[in-house]
Amino acid sequence: MNSSPTPPTRRSRRALLIGGSLAAAAAAVAAGGYWVGTSRPAIAPESFAGLSNALRTLEALRAQPLQTASGWDMAQVLHHAAQSIEYSMDGFPAPKPAWFRATVGPAAFAVFSARGRMNHDLHEPIPGAPAIAAGQALLPAVERAIEALQRFDRHSGPLAPHFAYGALSKPDFERAHLMHFANHWQLVRQA
Repeated sequence: MNSSPTPPTRRSRRALLIGGSLAAAAAAVAAGGYWVGTSRPAIAPESFAGLSNALRTLEALRAQPLQTASGWDMAQVLHHAAQSIEYSMDGFPAPKPAWFRATVGPAAFAVFSARGRMNHDLHEPIPGAPAIAAGQALLPAVERAIEALQRFDRHSGPLAPHFAYGALSKPDFERAHLMHFANHWQLVRQA
């Protein structure tokens, strides 16, 4: 008689993944609930602690260009961030499955928001977004990022669900965009 356990089936692995995701989501929401009624931690660096700070940071690139230490160049980073902001109003091209946007995604956002900072692959494009070529001029990328933030600020209509986090309120989407910029800024250096 063979006493070795049978390998999990695809269905049982998915059930475990979903169950674990739901547990993680519940824990993150519970931890994030601590911030309800209190102020959330500021986004670091200070240059992205609010929309006006972010706009000033981006506008400063017109006179004092910066560069990235590795990976995407500065124009690619700015076009990528602008894509994310634009998609929050226009719709993301390739959302993750609904179960992900209802469990893992919101849990990740709750953790990021509670910490005031995001961690993600700084070289991964938005799923389904057109590729962003390297070596583009910086000024048009700066203008696109500024216009995307200003358009988002003026936007009063419904917002599209985030491709990973799912439905977000406007204040949460703004926080996500600012944390996204701040996360990419970890690789930004003086030119």
